[in-house]
Amino acid sequence: MIASTQTNHPIAASSTGAGGTANVLRPIETATARLKAAGLRITQPRIAILETMIRFGQPASIEKIHTELSQDFCDLVTVYRCLAVFEELGLVRRSFFHNGTSLYEINLAGTSHYHVICKASNRVDEIDSETVAELRRAIEQIEETLKARGYTDVSHMVEFFGVSPQAIRNAAALTAAPFQR
Repeated sequence: MIASTQTNHPIAASSTGAGGTANVLRPIETATARLKAAGLRITQPRIAILETMIRFGQPASIEKIHTELSQDFCDLVTVYRCLAVFEELGLVRRSFFHNGTSLYEINLAGTSHYHVICKASNRVDEIDSETVAELRRAIEQIEETLKARGYTDVSHMVEFFGVSPQAIRNAAALTAAPFQR
């Protein structure tokens, strides 16, 4: 299905309050403002994809995002294209499952979030703020070292994988269950 190129959705309208003062923007308004600032149209599929990602609040595969959208409203190719544009703008951050599947997470604040992904269940957990602060200090030090060596446009991608305690308990319960009869 070919979606309309523009929308009259209220989010696409200006985000100023009475007297021209700016209101506190909701996440979807922040995202659409960044699209506008980049000179991109605010389309119904883009709004739907952004709203879905905001609602998820954690990394999700393209297929999971597409499944949450109405099949008649937004096809899979549109989801791929929109996420590519969003990633280029920094609206989403791509990460990966240990098997290479791409995951996308809304990134309105512009800062990296770090996760640990369970190899057994594919569950994604955010790493605590204290550990993230320590990790960020280490990454900044490495980036500065690389810049001092002449590298430019330095970026990074850090992913953690492991088997979660819950997955271990579930596996133990499954193996013990036949013997408990």
